[in-house]
Amino acid sequence: MTELNSSSLDSDAQKPRLSTGNPPPPPNEIEHVTIGITPPSPATTIRKISLLPLIFLIFHEVSGGPFGIEDTVKAAGPLPAILGFIIFPFVWSIPEALITAEMGTMFPENGGYVVWVSSAIGPYWGFQQGWVKWLSGVIDNALYPILFLDYLKSGLPVISRGLPRVAAVLALTFALTYLSYRGLSIVGVAAVVLGVFSILPFVVMCFVSVPKVEPLRWLVVSKGVDFSLYLNTLFWNLNYWDSISTLSGEVDNPSRTLPRALFYALLLVVLSYIFPVLSGTGAVPLDQKLWTDGYFAELGKVIGGGAWLGWWIQAAAATSNVGMFLAEMSSDSFQLLGMAERGMLPEVFAKRSRYGTPWVGILFSASGVILLSWLSFQEIVAAENLLYCFGMVLEFIAFVRLRMKHPAVSRPFKIPVGVLGSVLMCVPPTVLIGFVAAFSNLKVAGVSLAAVVIGLVLQPCLKQVEKKGWLKFSVSSHLPDLMA
Repeated sequence: MTELNSSSLDSDAQKPRLSTGNPPPPPNEIEHVTIGITPPSPATTIRKISLLPLIFLIFHEVSGGPFGIEDTVKAAGPLPAILGFIIFPFVWSIPEALITAEMGTMFPENGGYVVWVSSAIGPYWGFQQGWVKWLSGVIDNALYPILFLDYLKSGLPVISRGLPRVAAVLALTFALTYLSYRGLSIVGVAAVVLGVFSILPFVVMCFVSVPKVEPLRWLVVSKGVDFSLYLNTLFWNLNYWDSISTLSGEVDNPSRTLPRALFYALLLVVLSYIFPVLSGTGAVPLDQKLWTDGYFAELGKVIGGGAWLGWWIQAAAATSNVGMFLAEMSSDSFQLLGMAERGMLPEVFAKRSRYGTPWVGILFSASGVILLSWLSFQEIVAAENLLYCFGMVLEFIAFVRLRMKHPAVSRPFKIPVGVLGSVLMCVPPTVLIGFVAAFSNLKVAGVSLAAVVIGLVLQPCLKQVEKKGWLKFSVSSHLPDLMA
């Protein structure tokens, strides 16, 4: 594994950059410029995200804790679940995190992967990347109010169905959307507090379970493996490392902070999965049908010898979903801001609130969350995974293409491989994408394909809207020219 640390940083100032047209601002002094409006004065500059909040924002983007991983045991048994969370990071998470570190520091602006793809293969495909990634993010965010209520319904059965459940989903979505609107500094602090609170009960459970663990229980494999559920659950719980790239323009000293944050978050996520699975499957006799969303709370009651640990895990699950919602909402809305600053969306999406947040993007993303919240858990996971796969293929192409097209361009963080190495690094995750797609059902595949087609048509339509002058589009003056 290549560590995301200072030894891998390459800050050779003699190398050419991908910028011309408009000169970029000095390093670490990138101002927030709203299109068509006078740049903010230094007194009103929004505070940037530092290392610790960034680690926990990535943690919530990817994981939020071991909530939702129970289906791996249900689908395949303890041994495949344990091996999955050990092997899968090498196949998928580490390559994606490394690519995010290199590309995110190469293009330290809001928009992230949209900018990477635009620079490598053109703005049309950059828009497609933005469309499928934003849509998969919104679908992902629609899941968190559902998971929040699923973990609380045993204590509050009234919210398990009907009008009370609908009202609870709406109230939670509105409240968390408002918190996102109040600023990234608040979201960052919340991510740290919620993340620590979400991890602590599993630390306690792992220690309490040690005397009860029987290692032979870890070797059980299900007779009939549900590969679709198994792969989709692993994939959903170990992807989205690139989502933080859409906040690169909000990070303090991104060339140093982003790679370090990705490295520490990767360790945190993998450990927070493996140890709870080892504890839960080793300390309690296996009943696979019980291993579904929310089962860790029941395991906590059994392992802890009372209800206290179960209730703590339920509370942690609820707070974890709050953290994941806030992180995803920030990523989605700042992506729309970055696309507007690049002229891909109407400039209204680039407007910021007095808290520095893209309020139009937040409202747009929240509306999508509400519209999609009627889907079931499995449908949400499968649909977002397929859309996400399409976007990742474009990212891999962009990564390799930029290595070939601009080998000498300065990369503050550079993966120590050449063009051939970059191609080989993308092969295992691409093969995995093929497996995820192959095990998708026809309904999910049809919906995902329809979403991709909409994006293919939407970009030319927006160009016509711009040509007719119905909406105003502008490229922010502080950004470099990607086509140079």
